[in-house]
Amino acid sequence: MGKTSPSQQKLAEKLTILNDRGIGMLTRIYNIKKACGDPKAKPSYLIDKNLESAVKFIVRKFPAIETRNNNQQLAQLQKEKSEILKNLALYYFTFVDVMEFKDHVCELLNTVDACQVFFDITVNFDLTKNYLDLVVTYTNLMMLLSRIEERKAIIGLYNYAHEMTHGSSDREYPRLGQMIVDYENPLKKMMEEFVPHGKVKIYALVSLQMVYPRRNLSADQWRNAQLLSLISAPSTMLNPAQSDTMPCEYLSLDTLEKWIVFGFILCHAALSSDPAALSLWKLALQSSSCLCLFRDEVFHIHKSAEDLFVNIRGYQTKTAVSIFFSSRGSMHRERRKFLRSALKELATVLADQPGLLGPKALFVFMALSFARDEIIWLLRHADNIQKKSTDDFIDKHIAELIFYMEELRAHVRKYGPVMQRYYVQYLSGFDAVVLNELVQNLSVCPEDESIIMSSFVNTMTSLSVKQVEDGEVFDFRGLRLDWFRLQAYTSVSKASLGLADHRELGKMMNTIIFHTKMVDSLVEMLVETSDLSMFCFYSRAFEKMFQQCLELPSQSRYSISFPLLCTHFMSCTHELCPEERHHIGDRSLSLCNMFLDEMAKQARNLITDICTEQCTLSDQLLPKHCAKTISQAVNKKSKKQTGKKGEPEREKPGVESMRKNRLLVTNLDKLHTALSELCFSINYVPNMMVWEHTFTPREYLTSHLEIRFTKSIVGMTMYNQATQEIAKPSELLTSVRAYMTVLQSIENYVQIDITRVFNNVLLQQTQHLDSHGEPTITSLYTNWYLETLLRQVSNGHIAYFPAMKAFVNLPTENELTFNAEEYSDISEMRSLSELLGPYGMKFLSESLMWHISSQVAELKKLVVDNVEVLTQMRTSFDKPDHMAALFKRLTSVDSVLKRMTIIGVILSFRSLAQEALRDVLSCHIPFLVSSVEDFKDHIPRETDMKVAMNVYELSSAAGLPCEIDPALVVALSSQKSGSPEEEYKIACLLMVFVAVSMPTLASNVMSQYSPAIEGHCNNIHCLAKAINQIAAALFTIHKGSIEDRLKEFLALASSSLLKIGQETDKSTTRNRESVYLLLDMIVQESPFLTMDLLESCFPYVLLRNAYHAVYKQSVSSSA
Repeated sequence: MGKTSPSQQKLAEKLTILNDRGIGMLTRIYNIKKACGDPKAKPSYLIDKNLESAVKFIVRKFPAIETRNNNQQLAQLQKEKSEILKNLALYYFTFVDVMEFKDHVCELLNTVDACQVFFDITVNFDLTKNYLDLVVTYTNLMMLLSRIEERKAIIGLYNYAHEMTHGSSDREYPRLGQMIVDYENPLKKMMEEFVPHGKVKIYALVSLQMVYPRRNLSADQWRNAQLLSLISAPSTMLNPAQSDTMPCEYLSLDTLEKWIVFGFILCHAALSSDPAALSLWKLALQSSSCLCLFRDEVFHIHKSAEDLFVNIRGYQTKTAVSIFFSSRGSMHRERRKFLRSALKELATVLADQPGLLGPKALFVFMALSFARDEIIWLLRHADNIQKKSTDDFIDKHIAELIFYMEELRAHVRKYGPVMQRYYVQYLSGFDAVVLNELVQNLSVCPEDESIIMSSFVNTMTSLSVKQVEDGEVFDFRGLRLDWFRLQAYTSVSKASLGLADHRELGKMMNTIIFHTKMVDSLVEMLVETSDLSMFCFYSRAFEKMFQQCLELPSQSRYSISFPLLCTHFMSCTHELCPEERHHIGDRSLSLCNMFLDEMAKQARNLITDICTEQCTLSDQLLPKHCAKTISQAVNKKSKKQTGKKGEPEREKPGVESMRKNRLLVTNLDKLHTALSELCFSINYVPNMMVWEHTFTPREYLTSHLEIRFTKSIVGMTMYNQATQEIAKPSELLTSVRAYMTVLQSIENYVQIDITRVFNNVLLQQTQHLDSHGEPTITSLYTNWYLETLLRQVSNGHIAYFPAMKAFVNLPTENELTFNAEEYSDISEMRSLSELLGPYGMKFLSESLMWHISSQVAELKKLVVDNVEVLTQMRTSFDKPDHMAALFKRLTSVDSVLKRMTIIGVILSFRSLAQEALRDVLSCHIPFLVSSVEDFKDHIPRETDMKVAMNVYELSSAAGLPCEIDPALVVALSSQKSGSPEEEYKIACLLMVFVAVSMPTLASNVMSQYSPAIEGHCNNIHCLAKAINQIAAALFTIHKGSIEDRLKEFLALASSSLLKIGQETDKSTTRNRESVYLLLDMIVQESPFLTMDLLESCFPYVLLRNAYHAVYKQSVSSSA
């Protein structure tokens, strides 16, 4: 070995490769262990009842298998041998790879011993770190391997199948089987193994006494030293953070403890001979009770140390254990408390002055490393320690610490170019000069070493700020590997240039390496110092921490930390185990999705509670609540004592805003505070990348708000299908506006487009069903008005009062559960139009028209039944006697009038709805409405009917009244069944039927005209609208002359009504004058008839006398 030059040993290269491969092997073995522990993922041969005896036999005889003498027990395996070979190959060859890895590690450790390599973490950092890492990785791998209970079964099954298939055992099997047997108790075996390596190993471990005690201080010591504070010494704020051991400052405490614990377990002889070694051992035992082997697999230090050293005194294991349980939980809690304030200060200062990231970069990475260590310590111990107090191992403020870590990470990523500029100048202007001087002052410098160090100086000297400005990609990996090689060359015994004699050179180079990482490896540095992918393997604890964070109002602003942690998960994967990428990726996606969804739900619930409170306050301002106040005022004025003595005065709206002092906190205040905290978190990042998927937290909130707003609007209608109760449109509108006001205020907290939410939700509410197929307010109100209000009108319980432009309850035996006027007056119809919008009102109109078309279909059937009589009556209106005889032959006269009245009522309701829509649109879009109105009013008479109907459809959508109702035309057009001539004839005869039936209305007691309501209590005044609209629609469809047909109707109606003037039977002519007025109403309503035309058919003097009579009768009845 002495003849071989240090460069030929390639220690640096071997350490680098073996450490990386060791992590890969750990990943594979870990996945095999988890697969074998999961019944769903476990190889089927290990759980197959038919193979159970064979597997037990193989395990019992392992590693030897007597295949010839035990055919009976192994017979079942014969059938499965090819499948076993195929399915267990991955497992088997992973174990073979572990064996090969072990061989390479042992070989390298022997080489290191032979070269008598000098290790000191403060001088040759990379060499020492990689050496200690390799020992720990090797130890962890062998321990994890021994924890796979099915390892013998898997290896034995594979080898048996191989022997049955190929006639011989696998060539690696004898050595592999022996390794499995040897490492049944891995630590004891490795303690024997490491006896020859003890001397070198101890040197490396003892060098940690300069680093570990300094990293393991209490929070009070940190606080007294003003650790991580940029503002404690303002005069030195711009000075670069310096240390002789730069890379040791941010070294993971977990890593240090693993080096110490596993190192001294394997080489425990030093504990009895070296006080420094014993001091490190005691401190490590006092700090933690369990260490991470790999991911969530842990090693319980105290128990294992007691078992291993049970017969050895002086190691003070029990003392360390008692110290740990008495004080270490609180010590770590205080550290986390200190780090929360320290990281907050650091993040705040750097956000304001990002230029400080240059000189104080070391502080940032130290802060990240310290915080990461404390978080991982808590996670590991909370899940694995048995004797734990609630306070020490449950930290409800952990989210805050993670949040400040994420803030620092974000600053480093955002201001990376600032750091690059600083350290490029540092490397070229200072480091290169100092290193050059050190090299020049070396008394001995062999050629190889001289070439490497000269290349360092040249590389640094050639750097310039312009490279950063031009966006050039830096890569110093070659320089760092050369320094690693140089450490190996100069750390072996009898090296021409010994690094042990030139410590200043080592410390300077370690500093330079840190500076190069600040230029080209910031992302890798963030992973090294602040990777929290460990949470991926503690899902239950992770979710519990998140729930605690949401439940604590002061911590909810930091809840975004948990979705952000999901971005770390992919950094724990390894290229030697690509199959786990999908599993870990899916877990990161599902957790991130769940966290963001829960945050949005929590925010949504808070917003809903605020909306409920605001709706209650808005409800107090409704006009109906002022009645009592007005009543009290009136009574007070008239000095009437109606109330009981001592009755408390009702609180007026607005009292909740009056406060005596600022300490009074209402429920609404608490809700707003909680919402602002949570919204801060949701708004913290616009989006985040998790396994090549982009998550946008605000979209989660938007989505939940849309769903809840939709449900709330429908819920606020308070529709009860059983009792047919529903909220008044005006009250619903008030509640919706209060809800929308709260939602608009959300824009003050989160950058979301609340207008988009309104558009999506409110537009869906104008349709029959929403996007989820649920009923909307449009369908609910349409159904209620048709099935409840208008049905009661048909039953004679409600009448349409034109003077009030509303439907009003009539006094009946069975009182209705609702007041029709409160649902159909002008203000309610306008509120309905506001809620449903033009689309919803169009749907309402179409539903009304469907009911009208069904009534017209029935009317046509009645016409067909009387077609012969009506045909004769149409041409015999000037023959009174003949008409009287023909009229007696008519059937279903009352039914025709009743159905026409129903049509009139529906059209009257529609006219109210259309008028309300026009009023609403005139307020919202006055210029557009006036343009549509102007367009409609100036259609030339000679315009083609199709064009005119298009204009009418536009006008109708804007709520404007039209000569011909387009919706009615569309509804009646769908009824065509016979030939056009036949349909036209039925339409004409329908008008005849109505005209000749009108005199029968005079005999009805309810047909009396009331001047107060400008109508009749049985709604026959609605016939005027029905006759005009139906005639216009039918004769538009059949291309007849509307004007001629209405003239014909007027002639027949006036002739029929004039006859009742000659009747002497009082019961027949009871309300003759009231029925006469219908002719005037028909003409007034019609755009096609004139008073001159009426005068020619029906003397105006009769109308005047009729008006006089009904008004006189009204006065006398009221008197």
